[in-house]
Amino acid sequence: MGQISLRSPVGDITVFDEDEALVAIEWGRVPDGPVSPLLEAARQQLDAYFDGTLKRFDLPLRPKGTAFQVAVWRRLSAIPYGGTATYGKVAADIGGSARAVGGACGANPLPIIIPCHRVTAANGNLSGYSGGEGPETTVALLRLEGAIL
Repeated sequence: MGQISLRSPVGDITVFDEDEALVAIEWGRVPDGPVSPLLEAARQQLDAYFDGTLKRFDLPLRPKGTAFQVAVWRRLSAIPYGGTATYGKVAADIGGSARAVGGACGANPLPIIIPCHRVTAANGNLSGYSGGEGPETTVALLRLEGAIL
């Protein structure tokens, strides 16, 4: 497994790849491991995203999770840049409960690229996000995307 760390507006993040697909993004910095062409492409796309010039990632992903979690993550990836959806709406779209969708969001191994920050409570509450600094990170990412908060 290779990894590459980078600085971002929401803190240091480390991206991990395995078998020619991205498998995880974690907050924090570690020494870079073998830097594959895929990790370099991920760095370039994340830099472009944080610069506001990339609206959709084009990287091979292989998040590990249950069939339900993978279905949620696939649905999250369809939420457009700058848009949001509620936990209930995602649940209605894939057949599940809002609570289970929240659990899948919390288990998302590829935050930012799989945009769990675009999911809100029905009342607009952003407090459920677990990445980075929690709600502050959600707000920062949504503002970066020009979402209406």
